Amino acid sequence: MFDEILGLPAHPLIIHTAVIFIPLLALGSVVYGLVPRVRPSLSWAVVLLAIAAPATAFAAKESGEAFKEGRFGGGLEGTLGQRINDHESYANPLLLSVIGLGVASLLLVYSSLKLGKVTTGVLSAVTVALALVAGYYVLMAGHTGATAVWAG
Repeated sequence: MFDEILGLPAHPLIIHTAVIFIPLLALGSVVYGLVPRVRPSLSWAVVLLAIAAPATAFAAKESGEAFKEGRFGGGLEGTLGQRINDHESYANPLLLSVIGLGVASLLLVYSSLKLGKVTTGVLSAVTVALALVAGYYVLMAGHTGATAVWAG
């Protein structure tokens, strides 16, 4: 399922959705948490991104595993192997942090609509922290992936 799209390797195509949706969720949820006056107009976008971003992170991880297995089999050695292993090491932390950010963002939207300011404040702080973590991991996964592909 995660091998190819129209005959092309799926991973290089799928990662671009994650590279777009994860930072958008991070930015949108931080703004939502820290700027109360924009909440009414931003809530729908945060909810949609809270669902889409973890899905794209999962698809990127699964397609990366399929890509590695399909192109290189079980093992890979040398400099390229080390670069791919470095890149792969960010997959699980990225997925988990984006899932956490998605859940926190959904709870933040719910809290701002139905619960008090204290709960919303705590969830805002948690959301900002998770946005920073997810932002770090998407940056590192992207950087190490680009290094694996483009470094000489």
